[in-house]
Order: sequence, then structure tokens, then C-alpha cells
Amino acid sequence: MRIPPICRGLLLLLLAGAGHPGARATELVYQAVNPAFGGYPANGQHLLAVASATNKHGDKGLGYSSLLDQSPLAQFNQTLERTVLSQLASAATSKLTGPDGKLLPGTFQTANFTITVTDLGGGILRISTVDKTTGATTSFEVSQ
Repeated sequence: MRIPPICRGLLLLLLAGAGHPGARATELVYQAVNPAFGGYPANGQHLLAVASATNKHGDKGLGYSSLLDQSPLAQFNQTLERTVLSQLASAATSKLTGPDGKLLPGTFQTANFTITVTDLGGGILRISTVDKTTGATTSFEVSQ
């Protein structure tokens, strides 16, 4: 039986690659990128910016203009505002947590908001936020 020249070339290439000392299999390791799934926390702003820039669904009545419709200065101001609000939320959260990292029932006052953590029992907490200027209230429940 005669082996075609193309098959001989492929066979030689496979044999040469298999015998190479650098041809070894390694273990695949998953590393999360998104901070919501255990990735590096600084990736959050970048992922949000990429998602916002590629969002083709437009404004859904949230009061935010599309990033593509804004000037660079407006985009910068919006990013700066979100960063400051994030830092304020982190500061408020640190005042509401105990040494074990769990939320403590109680009330926290800022210049513009009143944040109340209520223990509903069974490990369920209700977090309510009241805007002092408008009186608007929002709340959600979490389990510890």
C-alpha cells in the first residue's frame, strides 16, 4: 500500500510535534473576571463601561442619557458622580457592619439619607433608605 505524499507530511508533522519536549498538557484553571463572581474588584467600572457602550437597547427611562450621546466632559462627570456615590455607599455599609462583617440592625444618618436596618427574624434583614429632601423610600431584604 502506498501512502500519499500529503498524508506522509502530516504524519511526520504529528510525530515531530508529539516528540517535542515543550508539547505537554497543562491543567486549565478558571479565573473569574467579573467582580460579582469573585474576580478582581477594579474590573467593575471597566466592565460596566464596556456593557454601557455596547448596549443597543437605549435609555429605559432610568434618567441616564446614552454614553454615546454625551460629550466626553459629561461622561467624565457622570463617571465621577457614580464613583463618589459608590464610595459613600461603601462608607455607609462599613458603619452598618460589625467586626464579623454582618449587618447590624440600627439607623445610620447622612446629610441626604436615612438608612435603617431592621432584623425581621430568621436571619432576614430589611434595609430601608429614605431620601431626606424628597421623602422617597426604597427597601430590600437580604439574608445573613
